[in-house]
Amino acid sequence: MGSREERHKHQHDLVPLAALLSRELRNEKMEKPAVRYGCAAQSRKGEDYVLTKTDCQRVLGNPSTSFSVFAVFDGHNGNAAAIFSRDNLLNHILSAIPRQTSGTTATFVIVDGWTVTVASVGDSRCVLDTQGGAVTALTVDHRLEENVEERERVTASGGEVGRLSIFGGSEIGPLRCWPGGLCLSRSIGDMDVGEFIVPIPHVKQVKLSNAGGRMIIASDGIWDALSSEVAAKSCRGLPAELAARQVVKEALRTRGLKDDTTCIVVDIIPPDNTVQPPAPPKKYNKFQAFLLRKIFRDSSSRLSKKLSAVGIVEELFEEGSAMLAERLGNDDSSGQTTVGLFICAVCQTDLAPSEGISVHAGSIFSTSSKPWQGPFLCSDCRNKKDAMEGKRPSGVKVV
Repeated sequence: MGSREERHKHQHDLVPLAALLSRELRNEKMEKPAVRYGCAAQSRKGEDYVLTKTDCQRVLGNPSTSFSVFAVFDGHNGNAAAIFSRDNLLNHILSAIPRQTSGTTATFVIVDGWTVTVASVGDSRCVLDTQGGAVTALTVDHRLEENVEERERVTASGGEVGRLSIFGGSEIGPLRCWPGGLCLSRSIGDMDVGEFIVPIPHVKQVKLSNAGGRMIIASDGIWDALSSEVAAKSCRGLPAELAARQVVKEALRTRGLKDDTTCIVVDIIPPDNTVQPPAPPKKYNKFQAFLLRKIFRDSSSRLSKKLSAVGIVEELFEEGSAMLAERLGNDDSSGQTTVGLFICAVCQTDLAPSEGISVHAGSIFSTSSKPWQGPFLCSDCRNKKDAMEGKRPSGVKVV
């Protein structure tokens, strides 16, 4: 991936995703893949929720701008945050949720043609299984027990990381953040914990080859029982709906129902390989069955060789910093237009020079001592930035 500075350097030359897709469709006459999905779940606490929507449009009434969204929300301390996120996150990605003590993980996946974008907080996970058999993680777990960088960030921000102490001084359970006792370093909600628990997602964007692929999006009820490789292997060869059920079944067989267990399987299928509805089974004699097996085996071998000769996944973007200032970078000229105005780095609204607020101004996490240094934000986006980084307005009470 390279250093964060290198990634920021590349970001100045980035072209909007919609423009890239439009260019490819126009110049390469690229056909969009078919998308098939299935969902399965077993509930123990009733705090897992999913979002599946395959008819989204960037421009209403224009089918060529369509994309699909899939998400898993694993709530804790109640289901209110998970329900709110499911119902509102698609339309209000940066909006603040009601101030409450419940919280939720979120793994949010957008499929736009061959491009897949995944944003995640918490420990619900998304993995990609390609035709070549490689399993790639598209998320990073934000568990304090396993993520050293997040532990360092939390302690540097003033949080305390440790295990639950019981009578006699013994420590039990996973590493948690205090106050609050949350074992995650990022989540949505959780207004009763410190400002170092943030809802800023890890974001990864990849482009699939025309071989397509399969994504498994699931809550930790799956991943506490199965590795990414085992989950992918357990459902290969099955259609998406049956595959989701099989993953849940395999997790329950391995570990039992100890937590809400939810899985979405999404297949991105090349246009010439679109799955047709299964025909009624035919009866064959032994000789016919032998011939069919040989034909299928030979065609599968040819397809496998063809797929192994192409690049399966191209990584377009990855950013995991919890600080918006770091994600936007430092640039004295960033956001300035040719007419002397400035543009908000988040919502792209035109700003007069007196209206822009530096992304670094007043940030307790920023190493910058130049509040006049860009990029710049409008007042609304600055307030959203503070909310994203866990800083609450003075006088706000948690209810």
